[in-house]
Amino acid sequence: MNYQKPQYQITGLILKLIQEISQKIGEANTLNLDKPTTQLRKNNRIKSIFSSLSIEGNSLSLDQVTSILNNKRVLGPESDIIEVKNAIEVYDQLNSLNPAKKSDLLKAHKILMKNLIKNAGEFRNRSVGMVKGNKIEHMAPPSQLVPGQISNLLKYTKDKNELTLIKSCVFHYEFEFIHPFTDGNGRMGRLWQTLILIQEFPIFEFIPIEHLIKNKQKEYYNVLSISDKHGHSTSFIEYMLDRLNEAIADLLNITNIKDSFESRIIKAQENFHNLEFSRIDYMKIHKTISSAKASRDLKKAVELMLISKKGDKRTTKYRFENN
Repeated sequence: MNYQKPQYQITGLILKLIQEISQKIGEANTLNLDKPTTQLRKNNRIKSIFSSLSIEGNSLSLDQVTSILNNKRVLGPESDIIEVKNAIEVYDQLNSLNPAKKSDLLKAHKILMKNLIKNAGEFRNRSVGMVKGNKIEHMAPPSQLVPGQISNLLKYTKDKNELTLIKSCVFHYEFEFIHPFTDGNGRMGRLWQTLILIQEFPIFEFIPIEHLIKNKQKEYYNVLSISDKHGHSTSFIEYMLDRLNEAIADLLNITNIKDSFESRIIKAQENFHNLEFSRIDYMKIHKTISSAKASRDLKKAVELMLISKKGDKRTTKYRFENN
């Protein structure tokens, strides 16, 4: 079928959020936050999986999801445990998936819904609708239209004239509207938005956007409904961009707290108690800072008489005072 661009409107709020997100991404990249520690990467992956499944009604706690990721046994509904194991498997393969390939979309769904539904990895062959109370909230397009609509949507992901930030939100909404599978559409839409984002912004692989959606879950479903009524994804784009903005702000706030001068010096004091150390030693325990920042830290610590200094240039050694 001929490519048809999904409909939406550019609003002042969308422009404002894109500008703020772009600034924050620049700041995060400067701080090397696109290369997080193994532990931070693991913690955020757990949050993403827990939150995305929790939105869909999974009853397992964050601690239980963590235990499953660590190959520990947990007690809980078998289907909920399977959901978590499947999600871990597909998130581990995130970097090998192409957001524009139908075969990868079907592969991801097959993994995500393995041993949960009969037709995992296959488009639905019947009509589906979302019911809210006694009212049908959304009636998805007829099943015979699904393959063509998904092909069109996947072509959209390759449109270089579209901003990636907007494109990821549009795809998420349109995917939920089409509802191509009998089950697992919500978690697939959130997963694929992340996949689209990391093609240009690798930092989003390590940001648990799903966690913020979970915290504002009612609003998430409301804007999906509003966009349905309007016939375009504008409201949903505004909502999701706000979540992306919030997610990066949280990452920067946590980093600023954990990576302040004071926290770095305290960590150095704990590591070099009664020991001489060099700038290189200091950088080894603060892997994300530049050599220039390390030099500024040590110079400031000397000026504050927190540490003493001897030697010059490459032979310079430091020692904490009053140890």
